[in-house]
Amino acid sequence: MSRYVVRCGINRSLYAMNARAEHKRGDIVIARTNRGLERGEVLIEITDANAAASANLSSGSIQRLASEEDQKECLRLQNAIPKDFDDCKAIIEGMGMKMDLVDVERIFGGEQLTLYYTADDRIDFRELVKKLAAKYHTRIEMRQVGARDEAKLLGDYGDCGKPLCCNTHLSEMPPVSMRMAKLQKATLDPNKISGRCGRLKCCLRYEHDHYEELVKKLPPAGSDIVTKEGRAKVIAVELLAHQLLVSTEDNRRILISADDCLSVIKRGVEP
Repeated sequence: MSRYVVRCGINRSLYAMNARAEHKRGDIVIARTNRGLERGEVLIEITDANAAASANLSSGSIQRLASEEDQKECLRLQNAIPKDFDDCKAIIEGMGMKMDLVDVERIFGGEQLTLYYTADDRIDFRELVKKLAAKYHTRIEMRQVGARDEAKLLGDYGDCGKPLCCNTHLSEMPPVSMRMAKLQKATLDPNKISGRCGRLKCCLRYEHDHYEELVKKLPPAGSDIVTKEGRAKVIAVELLAHQLLVSTEDNRRILISADDCLSVIKRGVEP
């Protein structure tokens, strides 16, 4: 029996799934997950070489390759979302609930209807769930999301002109800190380093590990070093250019290659 990593749902959750038949990357399948019967996309076969990377994924099983009828049903459910959203929003507003509906999701098998929402306070959903269950005759799940998740669900375009990373290829959203922006010498203007969600841009993390490696290799500002020009003090560091701005003993400021640093007498404080 083969095993594959399969992506399902609007959250693009990843599952490790068993399959009786062989599949290839990009195959659209009907799969059984912990939520019920879902449409999924095969990403990669699980082999001995990559088994460790998929060890923590939720399990499931591929039922079959999606047929033409299955694809039509998926399209029908997708086209019904705007009406589902409006109907659910009308019920929420009619009950006077202090929450904002972000998105609605129906899974392929119809076993569950998920409402994604934002709210400032804790909300009692018991009456709302009863009304929704009576209307849709299925299990109702209420899922509160944060600002990043809201952007992921709604989608948009970033300042780079491309669709948001969280809405396209990111399956996880690790934390991003202001230290990453400072280390990369990005502008600290919140309007320029914040994404559509209002939080720091996820792309600040992409090159962070590389910057961290460079920081370890180069002497930070404040370091006393010996260069081909003699003894000098590091004033600033250009990490990507692999260059150091130094002040020499005769008070000259020069830009040197990091390779011209012969030794470090005293290391400055790390940024």
